[in-house]
Amino acid sequence: MTKNVLVSGGAGYIGSHVTVELIQAGYNVIVADNLSNCDMTCFEGVKAITGKKDIPFIKIDCCDRDAVFRLFDEYRIDAVIHFAAFKAVGESVAEPIKYYRNNLDSFLNILEAGKNHGGCNILFSSSATVYGETDKLPVTEDSPRQSATSPYGNTKQICEDILRDVVSAAKSYGESMFPGTRKNGPVKGIALRYFNPIGAHPSALIGELPRGVPNNLVPYITQTAIGKRECLSIFGNDYPTPDGTCLRDYIDIVDLAKAHVAAVSRMLDGKMKKDYEIFNIGTGRPVSVYELVTAFEKVNGIKLNYKFAERRAGDVTAIWADPSLANRELKWAAERSIEDTLAAAWAWEKHLAE
Repeated sequence: MTKNVLVSGGAGYIGSHVTVELIQAGYNVIVADNLSNCDMTCFEGVKAITGKKDIPFIKIDCCDRDAVFRLFDEYRIDAVIHFAAFKAVGESVAEPIKYYRNNLDSFLNILEAGKNHGGCNILFSSSATVYGETDKLPVTEDSPRQSATSPYGNTKQICEDILRDVVSAAKSYGESMFPGTRKNGPVKGIALRYFNPIGAHPSALIGELPRGVPNNLVPYITQTAIGKRECLSIFGNDYPTPDGTCLRDYIDIVDLAKAHVAAVSRMLDGKMKKDYEIFNIGTGRPVSVYELVTAFEKVNGIKLNYKFAERRAGDVTAIWADPSLANRELKWAAERSIEDTLAAAWAWEKHLAE
């Protein structure tokens, strides 16, 4: 029987690319999104890329518990990939209540609905931000989680802990020993700690399309290149790095999407070694913000208007992954070059302007 995968936040940047890869791998996908940070552009692109016109789309806010439960009533769901969260580091520093309310409530509702509908396999979209400001690089899954540098990062830490505890409770108290406690269905979970997704699908039919001013670097680069933005600000050039700008592990969005398929297959095929697992999803190669900007210029033959600005609250100096566990256990590795990724990002921006 073909497995059904719910992708919450599936109309967004990462969710749309993951949906493509899931469909191409033979899964049935149900997309749920409230369109708070996207429109239907990428969802329509998914249908064009896959040739599948009947992908179920449910417009719901995952913070609405009743709506989430109705969704689980309507569909048999074998696994959930949860993306439905706010994700801007700087905004989370300015509006922490917004981030805690949305990111925690939405995940709790998904977990509770899955558990109460016979159990669930949960793939959680975590982040390298859980490592905080670390001085031992690259980070492995065993690296200590430092205090989060932003409310966004803290929500990722908290959600990881919630998933770990729910998995443990489902295993230990499936036939609950406490009177009046609701019986749990089996729950298994994987948290993918990924680094900095960038780029677009090679078809140029889906890519990053933020509402308003972009919070991420590459869409700001492409919007500056095409004239939507007057000037790109590089936040901080006085960090203790070779060129003074932050170091990041930039991973192509299609490579990232394929990691999700590998992780879902691991869960659904019964290949997990523990009921809760964590994997770093990155390239293992640090690239500075300035290097990325100049690489975009070189690859696409464009001169960007940029300036250096003050450091941005919540940004860590340097972070990159040791992806060897994911390479080994998921049989996955990042493959696309930074040049191909930046060319795809520019192709997507030009497609939007057509």
